[in-house]
Amino acid sequence: QVQLVESGGGLVQPGGSLRLSCAASGIIFSGAIMGWYRQAPGKQRESVASIIGGLTTNYADFVKGRFTISLDNAKSTVDLQMTSLNPKDTAVYYCYARSLGTNYWGQGAQVTVSS
Repeated sequence: QVQLVESGGGLVQPGGSLRLSCAASGIIFSGAIMGWYRQAPGKQRESVASIIGGLTTNYADFVKGRFTISLDNAKSTVDLQMTSLNPKDTAVYYCYARSLGTNYWGQGAQVTVSS
């Protein structure tokens, strides 16, 4: 059974940094797509970053150069390091996994960027 549990959300000032972590169980990173999506109020959920097969990373244009996705195989976590945050980054961030044709989602972590 696959479980994804996010942590690390919160309130941060513009220009600040935040790190999200997703504890993943029941999934093998090398055979999956792991990633982060976000959903701002009144907007559709959008892809932020992903890592395929534990190797290839992809980023949405609006986070390139600011966000970094990484895997920690020892801890079984998928992390999203976010820097140079701005108010447009305010959203609920969801951990995502796709394995053997099935999609899995975490419960979401609120990130608020405000002064």
